[in-house]
Amino acid sequence: MGILCGVDIVEVDRIRHSLEKLGESFKSKVFTAREVEYCENKKAAKYQSYAARFAAKEAVSKAFGTGIGEKIGWKDIEVVNDADGKPYVELSDKGKEFLATLNASSISLSLSHCKSYAVAYAIIEVRE
Repeated sequence: MGILCGVDIVEVDRIRHSLEKLGESFKSKVFTAREVEYCENKKAAKYQSYAARFAAKEAVSKAFGTGIGEKIGWKDIEVVNDADGKPYVELSDKGKEFLATLNASSISLSLSHCKSYAVAYAIIEVRE
């Protein structure tokens, strides 16, 4: 079994600035409706939550080896939380197809943030 990994760190103020300056165009380009709802419900920590999800999308795309672009877009990677609050990745059909080309079936995700930074780490297990 092989492992693909990706990590990303982002400044919370960079994401806050993009959300405030570009507004809905940035939000709708990068985040799904469920992600927006989750982050907006976080009140004081909403910018940290947006930043963590942004970092997660970057980390997953790095684990894929593609970055965000033609093969995988921002909304092909969705970060949601289970009933206990643990974040996980849901992929679009395009994302699932790409994951299958890697001979992989799951992505593990870890997120963390503080006032200034958000970080995400993604691991994809590849069957050999």
